[in-house]
Amino acid sequence: MLPLLASAASWQHEQGTLTLEQPPKRIIALNWAATEALLLLGVTPVGVADRDGYEVWVGKPELPEGVANVGTRVAPSLEAIAQLEPDLIVTSSEMAPAANLLERIAPTYVVSVYKPGSRPFAKARDMLTTLADMLDREEQARAVLADIEQTLATQRARLEQAGLTERPVALVNFLDARHVRIYTSNGLYQSTLNALGLENAWPNEGNYWGFSVIGLEALAPYEQSRIVAISPTPPGLSATLAESPFWTYLPAVEREQVYQLDAVWPFGGVYPVKRLAVMLADSLLQGGSGNVR
Repeated sequence: MLPLLASAASWQHEQGTLTLEQPPKRIIALNWAATEALLLLGVTPVGVADRDGYEVWVGKPELPEGVANVGTRVAPSLEAIAQLEPDLIVTSSEMAPAANLLERIAPTYVVSVYKPGSRPFAKARDMLTTLADMLDREEQARAVLADIEQTLATQRARLEQAGLTERPVALVNFLDARHVRIYTSNGLYQSTLNALGLENAWPNEGNYWGFSVIGLEALAPYEQSRIVAISPTPPGLSATLAESPFWTYLPAVEREQVYQLDAVWPFGGVYPVKRLAVMLADSLLQGGSGNVR
């Protein structure tokens, strides 16, 4: 028998009010930030959107085997969702606007970590703690957040002790040999940089997802910055860049202060902030090179 809440509890969300009489057990997550949050709380969703993509682009925390796929994040299958008989659906307004249709299937919680004017890390913390409240998992949420704070402090101390917080860093994903997606001060990654005591080399805000698309030449004026390339990179990129004047004359390349990280999802919840911090600190301590891999 499911434990009853002391009384029916309600939570405000972006499209109304959600009321539950007991902690839900069969939960479907229609975006990866929500999937991540549930897994951090020790709850395995019965279904997620873009399941296979999560395993490639997000990876951690790991999604257990047997979780059903319910279509894409932008167009989930209502039929597949209904067949799983959920008692809670977690979605976001930008990914799945048809919340009224989802409500016909099960109570629906609408929360968008990424939207104009939002602070992604703060919003992701709120999502985690609200879901923990709904699921009677408050202790797990506190432990997750405490672990993140401790990890960030530890990584900052490592960098400060090594004298590696002086130069700014430019966090980029390569789109091709001439263009990168650069992560901006209003994005999730900025929370990692702030916590590590690192300056973001790119001074301009981006879109509400926290990035801008720029040409490599736009990095040239920021002579003191280091370049951190986040995987994946396009096939053959290293060889192409080695012959590219847009790349080879960048000050960071000439100083061999190019660093490469494994993939870490820039549009997730709280966990990528911790994961990026560890990977970035490790990479800066190991030393850079003059090219990407």
